[in-house]
Amino acid sequence: MSSLQYGLAPKMKPVSPKRPALVAALDIGTSKIVCMIARLTPHGPQETLRRRSHGIEILGIGHVEAHGMKAGHVANIQEAEEAIRRAVDLAERAASVQLESVVVSVSAGRLASETFNACIDVAGSKVTDNDVARVLAAGSRHSARDGRVVMHSLPIGFSLDDAHGVREPRGMLARQFGVDMHVTTCDLATPRNLMLAVEQCHLTVEAMVASPYTAGLAVLADDESDLGSAVIDMGAGTTTIAAFAGGRFIHADGFALGGQHVTLDLARGLGARITDAERIKTFYGTVLAGGNDERDMITVPAVSDDSREPPQAVSRATLVQIIRPRIEEILEMVRDRLAASPFAAEPRGIVVLTGGACQLSGLPELAARILGRQVRIGRPLGISGLPEAAKGPAFAVAAGLLVYPQAAHLEHFEPRRTRQMMTGTGGYIARVGRWLKESF
Repeated sequence: MSSLQYGLAPKMKPVSPKRPALVAALDIGTSKIVCMIARLTPHGPQETLRRRSHGIEILGIGHVEAHGMKAGHVANIQEAEEAIRRAVDLAERAASVQLESVVVSVSAGRLASETFNACIDVAGSKVTDNDVARVLAAGSRHSARDGRVVMHSLPIGFSLDDAHGVREPRGMLARQFGVDMHVTTCDLATPRNLMLAVEQCHLTVEAMVASPYTAGLAVLADDESDLGSAVIDMGAGTTTIAAFAGGRFIHADGFALGGQHVTLDLARGLGARITDAERIKTFYGTVLAGGNDERDMITVPAVSDDSREPPQAVSRATLVQIIRPRIEEILEMVRDRLAASPFAAEPRGIVVLTGGACQLSGLPELAARILGRQVRIGRPLGISGLPEAAKGPAFAVAAGLLVYPQAAHLEHFEPRRTRQMMTGTGGYIARVGRWLKESF
């Protein structure tokens, strides 16, 4: 928790490109909590994923309904802690691994982007790794703001004296060395309470990553990242945005609207229980009207438990009339925020949708119409061992957290004492034992 006091989210030590590693991802969302454990194994460059230095093999996965969360924030820390423990325990049992640390996603806290410039004098005649670390550290320190936490400080370009737009400065001659940095920040309270909930489960937060960034790491091919893409992660309580260009993460944004708002609209509009509204949305939800919608009837169970109260029947057209306005509202907000971002300068950039809420029938077509862009659904790429249920867009953030260690070298890392993940069995029992020792 100490790093947050200085306005910087914890960052992990980059994985060695020549060594295997064990990584645990913890995606704490509004509707679900996912823990994935994977083995990273070094491999050669791949055709579509050239920037990945390791193959990813899933060893275990735990997936539970979220409790104690609201719009990506911790609303009840005891309930959130219990749900995290269950998800981690399921993953540990499947992988026969005891976890000590996890990489955690952050989707709330008013994600925002700024660009900063930092400059240092070169120690010798050539730029070295130490010079790069110094200038990144200077940029990270300068970007700290009261009440905000720096989630990411990533270089988008270097300068050597008067030469700008340098992509790889190491080994080049210069007197002054500068960097243009994209800095993503969020409100302090969000990561602080997420970290507290995780640490109360006797786990160390190895790193915290903005959810749209990690979704992009999971679903974008290198060419898409190079040519310009926007990833829209439509979760239950939040919709977050990440823009990529030139192979770099260049912009982040987000707002507190998501699929759960569609469910609540249905519950109110149909006079149904929230659980029934969620089921109807999942099985029958669509944003496009069809010719038979007025005749295609759907049964809505009665709100009360009185068996004498009959269920009602509504047409699919009624569902469209309830669902579509909310989805249009979300997509129009996305459109406006993309127009105010650097992505607006990429007229041919594509939009990739992730998150559980993007799975509504007809949503990609509606998004293409409103955003005026080519749109596709994003699914995790290059990850082996994913169960069929986890191969869809709803698990893009969790999968991307397993990719993130291979991109961690792009960010400044300050060495710190940290516990490493330990392999073994009985992770949950071991943590209960530690809790008993500490409490009694």
